Amino acid sequence: METAPPRVKHELVRYLISGCSAVATDLLVYWLLIKPLGVSQAKMLSFISATCVAYTLNKFWTFRRTEHSWPEMFKFAALYSYSLFANVAVNKCSLYMIDTWVPVLRVVEYQLSFLFATGTSTIINYIGQKFWVFKHEHPKS
Repeated sequence: METAPPRVKHELVRYLISGCSAVATDLLVYWLLIKPLGVSQAKMLSFISATCVAYTLNKFWTFRRTEHSWPEMFKFAALYSYSLFANVAVNKCSLYMIDTWVPVLRVVEYQLSFLFATGTSTIINYIGQKFWVFKHEHPKS
């Protein structure tokens, strides 16, 4: 069985740490703002805060890109918009499927659905950032 090169493993570990930091930011900002602002406004601001954390950590630390790039920023925003819709769709589908087909899991349906949705968006975001947003251009010989 072939293993990934050390650089790819190192990058993946950094991506996961960055992602955990973004999720923690999302949760913290959400819980701090939910009472004074309400659910929708708190979630919107927590998602925006987490997206800023994810962009900063992934650009400069995970994928080691230092130059300013408007196209990168727009690609990142587009990717995260797509990933948000995928996250919400997977969450909704998971809730429906658990409720319909595996009712014994209803006691943890929100936790499982959150996990499935977060896992889906994590994969989408990693692939999108690595191969589209922060793609390293190889010089032509």
